Amino acid sequence: MRDDLPPSTAPEALDADAGPLAARRQAAEGFRSVLARVDAGELEFPLPGSGRTRDRFAALRAVAGTDLCTARLVEGHVDAAAILAELGAPPPGPGERWGVWAAEPPGEGLTALRKDAGDGPGGAGGRAEDGSGWVISGLKQYCSGAHSCTHALVTARAGDERRLFAVRVDGDDCRPVDGTWQAVGMAGSDTPDVRFTDVPARAVGGPEAYLRRPGFWHGGIGVAACWYGGAVAASRVLREAAERRAEPHTDAHLGAVDSRLQAAGALLEQAAAEIDADPLDPDAARLRAMRVRAFVASACAAVLDHVGRATGAGPLCHDARHARTAADLAVYLRQHHAERDLAALGALLARPEDTR
Repeated sequence: MRDDLPPSTAPEALDADAGPLAARRQAAEGFRSVLARVDAGELEFPLPGSGRTRDRFAALRAVAGTDLCTARLVEGHVDAAAILAELGAPPPGPGERWGVWAAEPPGEGLTALRKDAGDGPGGAGGRAEDGSGWVISGLKQYCSGAHSCTHALVTARAGDERRLFAVRVDGDDCRPVDGTWQAVGMAGSDTPDVRFTDVPARAVGGPEAYLRRPGFWHGGIGVAACWYGGAVAASRVLREAAERRAEPHTDAHLGAVDSRLQAAGALLEQAAAEIDADPLDPDAARLRAMRVRAFVASACAAVLDHVGRATGAGPLCHDARHARTAADLAVYLRQHHAERDLAALGALLARPEDTR
């Protein structure tokens, strides 16, 4: 299985000693570098269900194996491209950097208002048939790439309905809120709250279309592919320790790590094949994604545990790159909601008619 990008397409190595601000800048530069190679035709992230989903997941794994924060930004962009394609909207343009800002935690959230054509900032040239003519205001939490994205797909309330909108986010009407991203792990993913003030928006798909499409679940497996790439990177210090000195406990931990990574990798391969065989069944997509994400998340958490128990504090204290990868992966894995997601999977298996 491919865990590393070819030298001609790999993002530049990042400075492992970087602080939060420098980590943000480096991840943004890695983001730009990867997308420049995509624009140049040197690197591909095929659409899920296109017959090359395996290649998509492999490309995500490879970026994650180099830097998880860069992978978080790249995954958002390629997920946005897949959403736009699935919902019949124009794709990202050259030089554009997209995010998907769709978290809906408790709090203020975003509100979308419809403007008549030519009425106010959202209506200039707006036409109902192309989805334009909206404006969005409010606060959106967890906006990865807030300082480096040019565009984003955001969820917002339009009356009693939740809809998806495409917005430009690099203007003064869309401002990251200082101090709202205090993370140590995934610091470079640049995921603060963002304040929207009458931001012109274009509706993408109908109400609730973002969540109802099969691709929502395919995208969730793409995130798991990033977790997997990070776990492979975190495991390298263990393999190196075992290669340097024969020690039975180290060997046992390496064996446990290898078995989990092999199983997780095989499950991602199987999921890719199943998506390509039947990309449009939302029920199958949902069950598949919930199973894959649960297993890959548990495997990656086990890798972190085994690596730490086998190698002790040394790599965490003296190997800045490993310490950053371990911290980043621990935070990234929390995109799986632990027992809440496991309970949802169990309910789906036991009472599928109640979960539709």
